Amino acid sequence: MISPRVARGTPVIVMGISGRVGALQSRLMKEYGTNIVGGVSPVSERNEINGIPIFASCSDAVKATGAMHCVALIAAPHLLAAMTEAVAAGIKYMVTPAEGMPVYDALLARRMALDAGMLWIGPSTPGMAVPGDTKLGFIPNDALRPGPLGVMSKSGTLSYEAGYRLSQRGIGQSVWIGVGGDPVKGTYYSDLVPFFAADTQTEALLIIGEIGGHEEEDLATALKVQQFSKPVYALIAGRTAPEGVAMGHAGALIHGNHGSYAAKHAALEAAGVRVLSSLNEMVEGVCAQLR
Repeated sequence: MISPRVARGTPVIVMGISGRVGALQSRLMKEYGTNIVGGVSPVSERNEINGIPIFASCSDAVKATGAMHCVALIAAPHLLAAMTEAVAAGIKYMVTPAEGMPVYDALLARRMALDAGMLWIGPSTPGMAVPGDTKLGFIPNDALRPGPLGVMSKSGTLSYEAGYRLSQRGIGQSVWIGVGGDPVKGTYYSDLVPFFAADTQTEALLIIGEIGGHEEEDLATALKVQQFSKPVYALIAGRTAPEGVAMGHAGALIHGNHGSYAAKHAALEAAGVRVLSSLNEMVEGVCAQLR
């Protein structure tokens, strides 16, 4: 697996840079320190945006810049085409924030990414960050601070609040990865366990999960198999969610007890994870361990 950690100065291209979101987020990523070396827009008549040169295709951008990392700020219905273009151009690390990618498209994209050896983060993700170095996506700066805590999250908003509160207490992050909340995606919690186990800058791990799906249960299994020895904390959203009500992410589906808060809580605790019941409890628990 390609390392999720993106080093400072790594060249990055942005697909969809000429759109409103693309222009804004490319500027913000660049201001944070991300080395945005090119943008892709087949329709723009401009030569540059935010001082970033624009290319007509991903292939042209890769040939001109050598970039192997890409953020695609593309609407969900067009993500499969964008990913197909990126894979053909040789991109090896791709972040796709858009939520609601059609499930069949996501299945095709996942197979394509795996076959090409590409690390795909998304869809439905705020992206990833190595605080103080670079970010690919739109995780708020106020939530980012360099530190020893690895973060994996399904929920963007809840993880921003967690990151902000911990940062205010002096606890920052080593690598932050929003795996996203769609049912089919490129990277799952369990995929990242070997990386965080080996990463020397990560002293502990924080999981921001939610009810529905089986990703947290799969994570529990992976932690046991890996014999993960670092402290792991988890906050699972939806503990008091009413039964039978459609809400949250597309992947938040419960079948019987499978995917319920109780099932996730039990599985994670059995793997040695400390499951916290609130943001305040999570902050105090993490600070007690890492400060």
